Amino acid sequence: MKKPVKSWLLASTVAALLAAPTVSTANSGVEKLTQNPANWATWGGNYAGTRYSELDQINNKNVKNLQPAWSFSTGVLRGHEGGPLVVNDVLYIHTPFPNTVYAIDQKTQAVIWEYTPTMDADVTIPVMCCDTVNRGLAYGDGKIFLQQSDTVLTALDAKTGKRVWSVQNGDPKLGMTNTQAPLVVKDKVLTGISGGEFGVRGFLAAYDIRTGELVWKGYSMGPDADTLINPNKTTTWENGKVQKVGANSSLKTWEGDQWKIGGGTTWGWYSYDPDLNLVYYGSGNPSTWNPAQRPGDNKWSMSLWARDADTGEVKWVYQMTPHDEWDFDGINEVALVDQKINGQMRKTAVHFDRNGFGYTLDRVTGELLVAEKFDKTVNWATHVDMKSGRPQVVDRYSTEFNGEDENTTDICPAALGAKNQQPVSYSPQTGYFYISGNHLCMNYEPFEVSYTAGQPYVGATLTMRPAQGDVMTGKPDGSYNLGQFTAWDATTGKIVWSNKEQFSVWSGSVATAGGVVFYGTLEGYLKAVDAKTGKELYRFKTPSGIIGNVNTWEYNGKQYVGVLSGIGGWAGIGIAAGLDSGEESSNSEGLGAVGAYRSLSSYTKLGGVLTVFALPGK
Repeated sequence: MKKPVKSWLLASTVAALLAAPTVSTANSGVEKLTQNPANWATWGGNYAGTRYSELDQINNKNVKNLQPAWSFSTGVLRGHEGGPLVVNDVLYIHTPFPNTVYAIDQKTQAVIWEYTPTMDADVTIPVMCCDTVNRGLAYGDGKIFLQQSDTVLTALDAKTGKRVWSVQNGDPKLGMTNTQAPLVVKDKVLTGISGGEFGVRGFLAAYDIRTGELVWKGYSMGPDADTLINPNKTTTWENGKVQKVGANSSLKTWEGDQWKIGGGTTWGWYSYDPDLNLVYYGSGNPSTWNPAQRPGDNKWSMSLWARDADTGEVKWVYQMTPHDEWDFDGINEVALVDQKINGQMRKTAVHFDRNGFGYTLDRVTGELLVAEKFDKTVNWATHVDMKSGRPQVVDRYSTEFNGEDENTTDICPAALGAKNQQPVSYSPQTGYFYISGNHLCMNYEPFEVSYTAGQPYVGATLTMRPAQGDVMTGKPDGSYNLGQFTAWDATTGKIVWSNKEQFSVWSGSVATAGGVVFYGTLEGYLKAVDAKTGKELYRFKTPSGIIGNVNTWEYNGKQYVGVLSGIGGWAGIGIAAGLDSGEESSNSEGLGAVGAYRSLSSYTKLGGVLTVFALPGK
């Protein structure tokens, strides 16, 4: 069969530690900023990644009166993921490639400074999977941290925009790129790597916040010395208990040296628990997408990790989708919340995976507490066995069981997941998590592919369609929605309510003390819903489709809500990369997204814009 090179080239038709006093200063600076709701100082609003704001000036009674206050064009016509940072009254925004950073004065809405790095578009863009997006900036120690598309991590002076230091985090010639938002933890800035579709081996790296010197790097697979797994201390959930992983737990699950090109990249979000000093994140799909070529569980791809922030040593690790056969990339965020489960208060880590299951684990020990479907149309597995922690795969939807060059049909969810990278929010008022979701199924045909450094290493052809069933019941209901926005109880694994959306909800949400949850839609609507009931309270059509995350902050005593518009990302790649028109366009382009979202171009067009909202009056 014809190998779809064009279909995955989505973007081409696109360790010296600081002295203790300095450590304390850097850490307390970030924590203090996140504790003040006037700021939005990190991607998740706080280290826990809950995307919750204590601001309540805008509430479920008056949000209907919300109005655009001002807007700002970024000048870039690709997908705008991530969201604005607000630190001490200055607003910082970013763009997709070429990764321009703007510092904006909120009083005048004028640009204080801007910074555009020098990058080679001919080298970087062709190896960027799923659009040229960037998911945001980080702040710490008086610096703004930009993770450039070409893997360079750059520290900028937050007041002047001048470059303080830069460090090369990977090699684009080998297929390595970066799209994720860094995270500042104490005296370090954490970042990962992208490129699983090129056989890149994933890792999480920690750099000195003042000098850019590499402090530690932990890989997703390989020998213990590379993964920073301690076989006598690191644990996992197996046979109904937390137990030690043993020596070389990753190597045993790969054939030969396949782990060296094994994927497991780390392009999602990172959370942090200061009390436990642990960093939490997920690793992505194994390479290739053809499961027949990589026998074994392929650990530790598709896994949740808890690492010591100072050393990188792994406290615990849990694999969600062993021997992935569907590209159910495991990089989605991990939200840290204390909850009562079965009458006992637990420090939990909550994760909504691409595979369609919502996981609740004890974030201290890694014990599996809850694993249930947050979209009942999910059919590739019947359930997660709570003793083994393994999903129970249905042969009918197993791409390996059906074999190479065979088209396995009607797998739910599609490869872009029941939820992709768009982060959830959590409200302590309701106890609910709010999930920006997809609602798609796919046909998946794997084929043999060989590895060449810097070249595509996919090995599958996909097409996608709407899931034809209700999210809450899984039963056909005559609807053909591609997305939904869902409230979830992570203590029981039950859906509370779910709103259908015509297209996938590719925007991260924010929940507030005003009893409101905000999110954006691919058509470009900013929406506000009641946190308890899901009732829609407000909508406004922004200039382009929203794949950015909605953030909120306060300036001069007034609450603002802001979001980046700019259609793109995997769901919008047809528009962003021009793949959805012309005689050569097929439904398998964009790894199947073009066919599923072909009608999206009737509702929105390209254009990067920050839109800021507020209530009328002073």
